[in-house]
Amino acid sequence: MFDYLPPLNEHNLPYPDTMHPIVVHFVIAMVLFAFFCDVVGYITRNTKLYEVSWWNMFFATISIFIAIIFGQVEAGLAEPYAAAVSTLNKHTLIGWALSGVITAITGWRYVLRSRDPKTLPMAYLMMGVLLVGIVSYQVYLGDKLVWVYGLHTVPVVEAVREGAL
Repeated sequence: MFDYLPPLNEHNLPYPDTMHPIVVHFVIAMVLFAFFCDVVGYITRNTKLYEVSWWNMFFATISIFIAIIFGQVEAGLAEPYAAAVSTLNKHTLIGWALSGVITAITGWRYVLRSRDPKTLPMAYLMMGVLLVGIVSYQVYLGDKLVWVYGLHTVPVVEAVREGAL
């Protein structure tokens, strides 16, 4: 069965480079921009920005599941060493939780938009603050996995393959 799978490269991946960071940056940008549009729209009473925010959240909801799929594949191929395991596990758990949170917030936004697309309650904006906080912490964990622990970087992959880590 494993004969049919492509060989792993120097990043320990079956494709040229990590895909999870590429996809997840779209999610991060869309969530942060949606919140920005909501706040600016609320302050300036420019309800057109609510429409921009809605579509960003809609596509962020779809994109986060694509990011999770690539994240799960790449986490499984990472062969994390002991120091990185707890951060990787936390990043994975929060990523799955964020998919639920973003989906729920987008669903809530859909209901609000269906009832009156020109208003946005303060409770929704407060939930946006919480969402931005969770996303920011998740970004920190992802950065730590790459820039501190070096998962899927060539030197770390070589060290794991040689048994040095």
